[in-house]
Amino acid sequence: MKQRKRVTKRRKIARLLASADGEKIPLGLMQEWREYYRPIKKPVTLRVDADVLAWFKKQGRGYQTRINRALRKVMAEEMEKSVE
Repeated sequence: MKQRKRVTKRRKIARLLASADGEKIPLGLMQEWREYYRPIKKPVTLRVDADVLAWFKKQGRGYQTRINRALRKVMAEEMEKSVE
């Protein structure tokens, strides 16, 4: 019995993007893809106020991820404003 080739979700998304041939992708479809999107992480040195850092660290492990999510949320809101 021949085994089927496993297709990862990333490959599916890449294949869909390639087949779009530069066409605009419907917004609803983009929303579904957000859960599969894995951006490239870049190491940076960032100066943050001590009280802000303490607040994020107080919530436990994963404070860097929470900081990134907060920044991404602000970025998304600003991008929405610029489209309107």
